[in-house]
Amino acid sequence: MNEESVQSTAVPNLVKTLADLLMRRRLVVATAESCTGGGIAAALTELAGSSQWFDAGFVTYSNMAKQRMLGVNPNHFREGGPGAVSEQVVLEMSLGAVARSEAEVSMAVSGIAGPTGGSDEKPVGTVWIAWCVDQQADAQCYHFEGDRAAIRQATVATALQGLLVRISGEF
Repeated sequence: MNEESVQSTAVPNLVKTLADLLMRRRLVVATAESCTGGGIAAALTELAGSSQWFDAGFVTYSNMAKQRMLGVNPNHFREGGPGAVSEQVVLEMSLGAVARSEAEVSMAVSGIAGPTGGSDEKPVGTVWIAWCVDQQADAQCYHFEGDRAAIRQATVATALQGLLVRISGEF
């Protein structure tokens, strides 16, 4: 089985496991997405009954949308700021998703899916993911390989797995 088919079966399994845990814990999730363009929300809502534990998906591809919809500090996007693909931005995105929805937990992603847009400092495949649980957000940087689709798919799976770990208490 190739890596793409492993991931294509892994995501629905992660969603089902996460949904069961959210239901048991009586938690509702929101997403804040940039490089995945709503892929996490799409994966979550692929499961029937997701309206019981999924509230909102914010697709904030532009920097202005991140500011307007999620309250991300505009200084992050100015000269000398960390930029959209940074720890600071995804932390604020994850907190903003909870603050602007009925959710208690969230996932936020911002990255460079390619094939262009990378730099020496932030090459294609660089993705920051943040999770907010109990009003506390944490973030991690990843470097995924492959084409645009592979990077986006890896981001979706990693974001789901990360939230699952954090709300299960295994973090």
